[in-house]
Amino acid sequence: MRMQSKSSVFSATLLMGLAVAYGQSPDVVAGNLTSEVTALKTENIALREQLSRVEEQQKMLLEVVNDLKQRLGSSAIPIAGGPSSSSQQNFAAARELATSVTDIAVPRTQPTQPQSVSALQAIENRYRDGIIIGEAPEGAEVPFLLRLQGTTQVRYINTISSQDFFTDHLGVTYAVDKRNDITVNRSMMVFGGYVFSKRAQYSFTVWTSAGAASIVVAGNIGWQFSKAFTLTGGYFGVPGSRSLVGTFPFFTANDRTMADNFFRPGFTQGVVMNGQPVKGLNYLAMIGNGLNTLNIAANKIDTNLLVSGSVWWEPLGDYGPPGRSRNMYDDYFSSRKVRIRLGTSFTRSRENRFSDLDQSSPENTSIYNSDGVKAFATGAFAPGVTLQDATYKMSAIDYGLKWNGLAVNGQYFFRWLNDFVADGPLPLASTFDHGNELSASYFVKPKKLMPYVRASWVRGQFRDPYEYGAGLRWYYLPTERLWLNAELVRITGGAPYSGAFTPYNAGITNWVPMLQAYIAF
Repeated sequence: MRMQSKSSVFSATLLMGLAVAYGQSPDVVAGNLTSEVTALKTENIALREQLSRVEEQQKMLLEVVNDLKQRLGSSAIPIAGGPSSSSQQNFAAARELATSVTDIAVPRTQPTQPQSVSALQAIENRYRDGIIIGEAPEGAEVPFLLRLQGTTQVRYINTISSQDFFTDHLGVTYAVDKRNDITVNRSMMVFGGYVFSKRAQYSFTVWTSAGAASIVVAGNIGWQFSKAFTLTGGYFGVPGSRSLVGTFPFFTANDRTMADNFFRPGFTQGVVMNGQPVKGLNYLAMIGNGLNTLNIAANKIDTNLLVSGSVWWEPLGDYGPPGRSRNMYDDYFSSRKVRIRLGTSFTRSRENRFSDLDQSSPENTSIYNSDGVKAFATGAFAPGVTLQDATYKMSAIDYGLKWNGLAVNGQYFFRWLNDFVADGPLPLASTFDHGNELSASYFVKPKKLMPYVRASWVRGQFRDPYEYGAGLRWYYLPTERLWLNAELVRITGGAPYSGAFTPYNAGITNWVPMLQAYIAF
């Protein structure tokens, strides 16, 4: 009975449903289907537009993230973006992007990508005593290193307070060249390193002085046999003064002293031998064309060769840390232990007046008498008489001490001119001049502020000029390669020397103020 009642109810319900369905008109059914299709189409279009907007936003976000990673030096492979085929892929990409952005915005103490750290270290290591332009990896078939070092000096100088004329020892009057200018006094680029072997060393130098309106392009080729012996051919400073043996431009002041400029030799082509045979003992020996042969054609240079050399001893350890500024005069690095440098130099050259022409080349100079007249100028020793040939001999003894920010440096010079050949009679057969330079500096604020005092003098055959002065050097960044300098110098007795790139012109007296900026990377 119960089963029959349930079956009857189910049958009745089914019949009622069929009756309702068949009772509707065909128009109503068709209308419902059409509206449903239209609604689906509308929703589909809206969904596609939404997906298109999401994809465009995703592409933009991917580009921003990849750009951020590249700026941060990441070597990771950029995230590849493209159209998403489903909402599940969009959510996965969004999670990946959110994670990437979080990693960039909030740096972690432990880097998640060691490759990024390596890339940053590689960039930092490209500055090693100069900018490393290119370097072969260790074990490469062709070893090479290319390094760029640069030096630029901008200087303001004022000598207008000097007297207008000076008189030499024969009573001849000369005009004094005065200055009041801002000059790019020195600018130098050196490209150097090794190639094919770490022993095969080379350098190419572009050397300019706007003050002298000249430029010199030079090159060197060398071979390092050992730490005790390296042989190099090319352009060099003649090592007759401490200021010409790896110290430029790290002097106490920004320029060489008056005495140093008067006595020292210049620059020429030749062959140099240098090294450190025992710890603390260094040498540099040279055979060259003459004292000053920059920009002088080979057919103007005489057949006599120059010999010059310097030896210096550092018994208490290196005078400075390794690098270009190793021989710097001041104690920027505040040595807690006393450092000492003792040295001597000697130069001999048979000079001809055509070989010794002053071409106003960077750092070049001619031989001067102590009264400020060129030795090879007509009338320098006797009226109307011109010196044609002379033998130049010079020796120097130098010393230096550093300790805890204090530095003292000095040098004594001796110079002989003899074996004269002239186109007329001369009243003397030789001349002898000697002189000294001394400087002292101290860092009142370590690696920041360094006041200094300096002096130099010449005891000459014809005149005894001298100078003294003081200055302040400010290292405005934490490096010894960049500084500003203010200096005031007093010259008495008339400068015995002229050089367009120096603060000195023959006969200058009175106070000379200077402001200078230097970079030597």
